[in-house]
Amino acid sequence: MQTATQFENAPETALEWHQSGSGAALATVVQTWGSAPRRTGSQLVVSGEGQIQGSVSGGCVEGAVVMEALEALEDGKHRLLEFGVSDEDAFAVGLACGGTIKVLVEPVGSALPEALLQELVQARASRTPVAYEVNLATGTRRLVRGDYPDRMRMDRSGVEDDGETFVAVHNPPLRLVVVGAVHITQALVPMARIAGYDPVIIDPRAAFAAPERFPGETLMDDWPDEAVEKLGLDTRTALVLLTHDPKLDDPALQAALAADVFYIGALGSKKTHAARVSRMQEAGFTEEQINRIHGPIGLDIGAAGPAEIAVSILSEMTAVLRGKQP
Repeated sequence: MQTATQFENAPETALEWHQSGSGAALATVVQTWGSAPRRTGSQLVVSGEGQIQGSVSGGCVEGAVVMEALEALEDGKHRLLEFGVSDEDAFAVGLACGGTIKVLVEPVGSALPEALLQELVQARASRTPVAYEVNLATGTRRLVRGDYPDRMRMDRSGVEDDGETFVAVHNPPLRLVVVGAVHITQALVPMARIAGYDPVIIDPRAAFAAPERFPGETLMDDWPDEAVEKLGLDTRTALVLLTHDPKLDDPALQAALAADVFYIGALGSKKTHAARVSRMQEAGFTEEQINRIHGPIGLDIGAAGPAEIAVSILSEMTAVLRGKQP
């Protein structure tokens, strides 16, 4: 997941600027120590004309990185830069104390081949999780799929134990698909958005899925099975079922059980869930598939009321996402 401290569209911008003839260099934070202003993986794009997008330090060292990037565009070589951020500079960007960052600068078209960057951009567009691997000493680069499972699960870019291999995680944005535009959904959706999810609410009942109840949110009035087919379900998708109505919940549930979503949660009591399990067994799903359903939904925190139930759901989603299976 890209966070607020990262530049979400850096690869796409770098490719666009390079192909337009302006030239582009991609600067990436590869290591940090102390209270560095930006997390590992944060990116800044510099064009040959000095235009910039993104950030690697919140303003502390951007000027020096831009100068190095322009020089890299001239000689075609990558650079590994190290900066110490003083306490005074750190305080200016909202930190209590300074730190140290290493920044990799890669000119597109020479050090970073255009074809490799294009492949990365295409993977990101298709919601395919990939890792960009570069040897900081030799400059050898490649995209890998299926490697670095811990880094991919934790959305954690960084340098491997060999001290030379930098791995940049490029996961698709997290997505939350909620079936049922109910009171819990009204509390869950804004919480999930803060946590980095892109929410979609599915409910064919017009009175529930009314824009005034969910201002600014994506609403789909299709039947849930049709809606999830349009959306597509993948490893970065969480499905939450909140209607209490099998006619609405079950079609989406069956689609999720046949897919590779990372989380499935369904509202209801233990008795309701037992009936749900029986229906899924009758539909031909295996015990292993059915055991993926978290029901009753959410961590048991003694939640009372829609807002607290929403907290319990988001907490359970986070635990599953990060490999802390509750």
